[in-house]
Amino acid sequence: MTLGPVTHEPPGGGPELKLEDGARVGVIGAGPAGSLFAYFLLEIASRVDLDLHVDIFESRDFLQSSPQGCNMCGGIVSESLVQNLAAEGLNLPPSVIQRGIDSYHLHMDVGSVLIETPLHEMRIGAVHRGAGPKDVRERDWESFDQHLLDRAVGRGARLVRGRVDAVTVEDGRPVVTLRTGQQAAYDLLAAASGVNSALFKAFEAAGIGYAPPAITKTFIREYYLGRDVISRTVGSSMHVFLLDIPRLDFAALIPKGDYVTVCMLGEDIDNTLVQAFLDAPEVKRCFPPEWRAESKSCQCMPYINVRGVKRPYADRFVFVGDCGMTRLYKDGIGAAYRTAKAAARTAVFEGVSAGAFHKHYGSVCRTIATDNVMGQMAFVFTRLAKRMTVARRAILLMTIGEQQRNGHLRRMSGILWDMFSGSAPYKDIFMRMLHPGFAAGFAWAFVKSLWPAPARGRGQEAVP
Repeated sequence: MTLGPVTHEPPGGGPELKLEDGARVGVIGAGPAGSLFAYFLLEIASRVDLDLHVDIFESRDFLQSSPQGCNMCGGIVSESLVQNLAAEGLNLPPSVIQRGIDSYHLHMDVGSVLIETPLHEMRIGAVHRGAGPKDVRERDWESFDQHLLDRAVGRGARLVRGRVDAVTVEDGRPVVTLRTGQQAAYDLLAAASGVNSALFKAFEAAGIGYAPPAITKTFIREYYLGRDVISRTVGSSMHVFLLDIPRLDFAALIPKGDYVTVCMLGEDIDNTLVQAFLDAPEVKRCFPPEWRAESKSCQCMPYINVRGVKRPYADRFVFVGDCGMTRLYKDGIGAAYRTAKAAARTAVFEGVSAGAFHKHYGSVCRTIATDNVMGQMAFVFTRLAKRMTVARRAILLMTIGEQQRNGHLRRMSGILWDMFSGSAPYKDIFMRMLHPGFAAGFAWAFVKSLWPAPARGRGQEAVP
């Protein structure tokens, strides 16, 4: 294949690699990171009259029900992300956003409490990444990933159906080899293959200095309940569980149309841990009496990125989304948006050398990585609470007492909302934990929890 012109190494300096008219760009993966990168790259290039040829490689068909079209994700998008996409001209129609989630229901062994949006505007949405579970009966939604891919193709990208088996470097340019044996060379290769791909070894073998991110296993299961049953039981709330179950860090139930998605995060997740969670009375109370844990529609145990890549770029290579840098535990789609846009802007305006990516794209990745460190400190709070009954009682008591206050005074509610939804930077959450008003309120609730008494409130029940 004919390659577009590229500016080579200038005299007396390192390589200054620039995309010029006719340059070819390959994108591996058509999930949110890949499709958004292709869309932004072509959109930004059009503003400066730069003609690029973009190929997106994807073996999955998002119009097929699971597992053929599934990208293995809980599927939560924040209102801020929806608004950011709309500002970019990427409006998400009601057929994509399955259900607007307007509250959280926090469940603990000491009781439960309904947490409404702190400012009555920070809603989140649930989406199906693919065409839905494998037993889908009547699909009345649009795949989120397919919607973004269609927008990228509509902007001028070409979809190449096929599985990438190898990535090499020949004459200084990335070369992609498909399982069929077909090859193509590019001036820039954007990797957006996630962390559930076998391509890690190929990227390491390419000799570009790539080291995979640290990962951990999660658990996702879909249950068909029907909209009417969901409205009577789960409702429009996301149900979050803070339970003292060994090895379980986080679990949630997410309503999506006719289905409820179970998401779990923990240490060495296996069937024993899954069953222990599903057998918990706090979980069973969320489902109708006739529900059976074994009556699942489909399930998977995908990996997620828990520590990003130190160097998510090289000359003519850039790694976006989960295989590069993402947020800790939450808002992976939001991180895909941020990294994809930053990488695209860098490629068009600054160049495709490692130096250009380090200075301009790397700054965004470093900001996310630093924020993730703050996130690790913030999650110490929930881990300690999970192990201390009195701390869970204090959280419950403080949260219940806040529900009638103005949004900015609902300190515990706001922190829990943002930790569960990923709607705010972890630095902001951690600093709010250090606020004297929060510390004093929690300390007082902690003291009162040493002598717990039954309490009752709207959307709340407590255990002595």
